[in-house]
Amino acid sequence: MTRAKTFMRTAAVVGALSLALTACSSGTETETPSGDTGGSGGEGGQLHFGTLLPVTGSLSQLGPPEIAGVDLATKEINDAGGVFGNELQITHTDSSDADNAQVATESSQQLISEQVQTIIGAASSSVTLNVIDDITGSGIVQFSPANTATELSGYSPFFFRTAPPDSVQGDALANLMLADGASSVGVLVFNDAYGTGLRDTVETVVTEAGGSITYGTSGQEFDPNETNYSGIVSDVLATNPDAITIIAFTTQTPLIVRELESQGFDMSKLYFVDGNLQNFGTSGENGFPEGTLEGAKGTLPGAYPTEEFQSRLLEVNPDLSDFSYSAESYDATMMSALAALKGGAATGAAIQENLPAISGANGGTECTGWVECSELVSSGQEIHYQAVSGVGPFNAQNDPSSAFVGIYEFDANNEYSFVESREGVVAE
Repeated sequence: MTRAKTFMRTAAVVGALSLALTACSSGTETETPSGDTGGSGGEGGQLHFGTLLPVTGSLSQLGPPEIAGVDLATKEINDAGGVFGNELQITHTDSSDADNAQVATESSQQLISEQVQTIIGAASSSVTLNVIDDITGSGIVQFSPANTATELSGYSPFFFRTAPPDSVQGDALANLMLADGASSVGVLVFNDAYGTGLRDTVETVVTEAGGSITYGTSGQEFDPNETNYSGIVSDVLATNPDAITIIAFTTQTPLIVRELESQGFDMSKLYFVDGNLQNFGTSGENGFPEGTLEGAKGTLPGAYPTEEFQSRLLEVNPDLSDFSYSAESYDATMMSALAALKGGAATGAAIQENLPAISGANGGTECTGWVECSELVSSGQEIHYQAVSGVGPFNAQNDPSSAFVGIYEFDANNEYSFVESREGVVAE
């Protein structure tokens, strides 16, 4: 599929707020709806959504904020009376990761059998690619808050996402390194749909700007199950790059960081991405000695959540200490419910048909939150839902037409703080 060009503009959002990643519980939390999910209660039927998010696996740090976003939207909808006179029901399941593909397969089959209308997830693009045909083929909307693989753009009329394709983060990452003075870039990338897609965009932007990718081009990816990075790091350092970016998950990244540090790389020239950006700290299994990552930077799709939104999330999960993709999950839940309301039916088809209009693709009155937006929809008005995540209306490929990418920088304690946001517009 041809990649659309991406244009970046900087939004002057500056701060120094820290994010901390936390591990997710190992269990699956389920709220099982009572009665028939297709037609009990009010005239429009019973809405029942499922989540396919990482409770375990290499992206489990993303599970808590994503689940909290879904739970917050559900709480706000139900506190206002629900949809069609019924409470919105949620079933949470585990997606794990691509190395444990059977987990997502079993979870998706469970949700399909329960006849949910929307499945929110997965976080991993590779996981989604393993289950998307079964989900969308069942007439269920799959709505990812975190998938960024470019090959998912326009994959199915029933697939939507509030995370931008890799062309947006890749553009932001490449331009960040170029702006920091790098003209030659080494890429340590794992052989995964997410990794190679993001790498391809970085390579395009860097080379079009007159720079070069010294290592990590096609054929130089590493196996996601690799555990010894001595040779790989030696190979990339032999090319004398001005900067190195690690495009991988948290399973691989700490091992790579330790090897880079031991082989003498200037760690202030290291760049992370959303799959491995976390507060490593100075202790624990993934911690590093003080100062190891000082000056290193990273990118994370999504608008930085406001303190007010964070406070609302903490009401549903007081233990939450990271907010990655929480807004995107909240928006996916809210928009799916509004689309059902607009379509007048608790069905996947009604949600799929009306999601673009809810997002503002047809214009409409701007609104925020369930109460304001649902009142407008119920009165027959077109709306433009103002996404907490800052994404623009869906384009023809069901991608957000614009989205923000946050820039973060590590301190001496190996913890990262927000620096600024850059907004990317995906041209079709």
